Amino acid sequence: MALCEVGCENALVWPRVLLFGDSITQFSFQQGGWGASLADKLVRKCDVLNRGFSGYNTRWAKIILPRLIRKGNILDNPAAVTVFFGANDSALKEENPKQHIPLDEYMVNLKSMVGYLRSVGVPEDRVILITPPPLCEDAWEKECLVQGCKLNRLNSVVGEYARACLRVAQDCGTDVLDLWTLMQTDGQDFSSYLSDGLHLSPKGNEFLSSHLWPLVEKKVSSLPLLLPYWRDVAEAKPELSLLGDGDH
Repeated sequence: MALCEVGCENALVWPRVLLFGDSITQFSFQQGGWGASLADKLVRKCDVLNRGFSGYNTRWAKIILPRLIRKGNILDNPAAVTVFFGANDSALKEENPKQHIPLDEYMVNLKSMVGYLRSVGVPEDRVILITPPPLCEDAWEKECLVQGCKLNRLNSVVGEYARACLRVAQDCGTDVLDLWTLMQTDGQDFSSYLSDGLHLSPKGNEFLSSHLWPLVEKKVSSLPLLLPYWRDVAEAKPELSLLGDGDH
């Protein structure tokens, strides 16, 4: 019997978790990254898709989201979606007008993306909004000077966008991870969570991963391990074990 005759009639549908965001998401599959950690925890349960776009804001994200996920395709029906924007939206208009998005528009854009996900079959209870992390101004100013520009972000302004993200989550009924507040709990020094004042360090990736996992886990906890454990495969006729529905 040909391979296609054996397996093609019962193809496995692999659940997916979609990570949608800016550079902090794009870089999350680097060694020690929070996305890589999530993928490791979900191996043989879900594919974790990195759809991070360095430098993007919510205005651009809203435009491309329909190109990333569509209605009617079971592969485009993720078990969970993270939406992680704000680090670029909160750039100061006078110093970085290309990435800056006004606060009101930022909220509208987030709501629009949650609404679009709902329209294509991803309900609010599968969506996790993540606020931008705090900004270490001293470290980021050094990066800006290297790039030939002035400090173009302020932590107090990032906080306004973080609080706006929280309001959107409350209005829309999604989960939310308030990274901006958690990293500054009790006035702690959060600079070690950041590699350059803006992006996450290994410690910051670990921090995000540890706080995000409980939110993701409750959305995927009912998903089975795909395909049997090797000791459970029937020795004489392995196809009896391997050509079922894939659940184990």
